[in-house]
Amino acid sequence: MSEIPAQQRRMRLLGLHHVTVIVADLQRTTEFYRDVLGLALVREAVNDDDPDARHFWFGDARGTAGTLMSFMEYPQMEPGKVGVGSVHHVALSVASSEELDAWRDYLRSRGIDCTDVFDRAGLRSIYLRDPDDNIIEIATASG
Repeated sequence: MSEIPAQQRRMRLLGLHHVTVIVADLQRTTEFYRDVLGLALVREAVNDDDPDARHFWFGDARGTAGTLMSFMEYPQMEPGKVGVGSVHHVALSVASSEELDAWRDYLRSRGIDCTDVFDRAGLRSIYLRDPDDNIIEIATASG
């Protein structure tokens, strides 16, 4: 596939804006993403497309695109099935290997199960699960 020269390209993607996750309990989700992981709760509302569903947004303090995760609350929904068409995990980044090690130690001190550090070409990471069993990776930007 050939690339279209930049001067001819009329549309381009700038990067990831946000990820939306379905959860059973937004209080429990807030306690995890805000109180444990330290993300800012930037918006509490109902979903624009489904006014019966509460919809919370977390990210940096300004709600900058690329830092955002949103969560829609559906307490009665059945657990999802892992497979084609589902998301395997969401990865959050940290600045250094030392910070990653600190996250591992901090999570374990709070009784949150996480993996040992995986060393990979170009990055190091740990994995954990949120209260709804979604897989979260915390990874360094580089090795």
